[in-house]
Amino acid sequence: MKVQLLNVESVDQGQKFIHCSNWLDLVTDLGLEPIIDVMSDGDHYFRTVVTEVLSTPLIDPQAIIYRQQALKDALKNRDVVRRLYEIPIKIRELKRKNWLGILGVKTPSNVLHGARNYLEILVDGLTELRNLADTHAASFESTAFKNFFKMIKNELNDHYLTSLRNHLENLKFTGGVRVISYLGPGCEGTGYTLATPNKVGGLKKLLKRPKSYTIKLNPRDDAGLNFLEELRNISLQTVAQATACAAEFIEKFFMKLQYETAFYLACINLADKMKELGLPLTFPEPLQADSDHFEFENLYNLSLALISNTSVVPNTLRGIGKRLFVIMGANKGGKTVFLRSVGIAFLMMQAGMFVPASYFTAPVCYGVFTHFRREEDRKLQAGKFEEELVRMRTVLDDMSPHSLLLMNESFSSTNEYEASEIAYQIVTALMENNVTVFYVTHMYDFASRFKNSTEVLFLEAERRENGERTFKIIESHPTFTSYAVELYKRIFES
Repeated sequence: MKVQLLNVESVDQGQKFIHCSNWLDLVTDLGLEPIIDVMSDGDHYFRTVVTEVLSTPLIDPQAIIYRQQALKDALKNRDVVRRLYEIPIKIRELKRKNWLGILGVKTPSNVLHGARNYLEILVDGLTELRNLADTHAASFESTAFKNFFKMIKNELNDHYLTSLRNHLENLKFTGGVRVISYLGPGCEGTGYTLATPNKVGGLKKLLKRPKSYTIKLNPRDDAGLNFLEELRNISLQTVAQATACAAEFIEKFFMKLQYETAFYLACINLADKMKELGLPLTFPEPLQADSDHFEFENLYNLSLALISNTSVVPNTLRGIGKRLFVIMGANKGGKTVFLRSVGIAFLMMQAGMFVPASYFTAPVCYGVFTHFRREEDRKLQAGKFEEELVRMRTVLDDMSPHSLLLMNESFSSTNEYEASEIAYQIVTALMENNVTVFYVTHMYDFASRFKNSTEVLFLEAERRENGERTFKIIESHPTFTSYAVELYKRIFES
């Protein structure tokens, strides 16, 4: 049995997602903690699941749509999804309370006893799962949930569940263990095989007399009892292993079910919070990595909105056919906020989630990378500029074509001539390798080198004539000033 609520398991599954080796940088640079906090809602298990799913983004648009459809189902049937999540938790709690297990030597007899008891708990869980499928399967429309409930109904039918319970009852061996063996060399027993116990009931059981070759041991015969226990363990070894493996297999199924439903419940937590704050959301349209269609409407920084508990200024962008987005303009005008909103949207889209916008369509990227300005190395192991170069080298080593790079004031620790030349060489090479770059910078010399490129879109933080900042990012052209004149007038002409 396979859960497959998050992904369709297949041979080439490794090609459907990637691992973010730079996850900690993404959390810091994009400010992901507020989103993770709301999704986990104080639950450590939820936090673990959310972190793992977000840090392994999908790169197959169909896989993203598969998960989106399942999430839409979860949002409409949240109570059922919560019950699916709670069944494994109840099983684990019953195991902790009722499954005695074996505290001493793990003999086959002891292993069988513990595994059989645990299987009874697991079968009760499977039965509850089957009842849930019978009652609520028709309410779901996504491929993921429809296939899941179909699998539950087909594989956990009444005959199968009854057969399971009968086998578990037989494994109690209330009438003793019946063993078949043969005489081997030296007249020693060999080939011990567990046999199906004879079922004798009613009057026959009362009148049944022991065979003439029945041997009875004195209760005080410790050596004889130990010998019989040894024979019993030899005979039960195979069935004990099989029973333990069956319990482990079903347990893993429930663990997977808990994991996958936990992610959808975490998404529900976030959706509820966004609804409470009046924040719009939409399910994005993911495109193939080689598509050049990139467009969004009213995209906003979700982390900032969650921190401030209110709506924030959104932005709209049409970047069809563009590889480089150069963002210039006034300080504290919303450039970094905008940059983070783009990174957050890509991570949420490729996790199969909704995004904070009214419309969003973009090609999947083979990794989201950041190169943000850092504080100077306090350990004095490297200068600030050297540290920037080292981090950029690490980013480039991990990057592949069709990645997304978000640069925030990169190389601003050196003079503009050197910084512009280095940035130009790096960004040009990235564009040639189909990497999309968003670059927040004040370097006019760098920006002006791309003024005739059709693959570049220039943006700036909007500023009204009176100097007021709207925190909107609008299309523009390379500007020479970083509003130094404005600063000069405010200081010297006041």
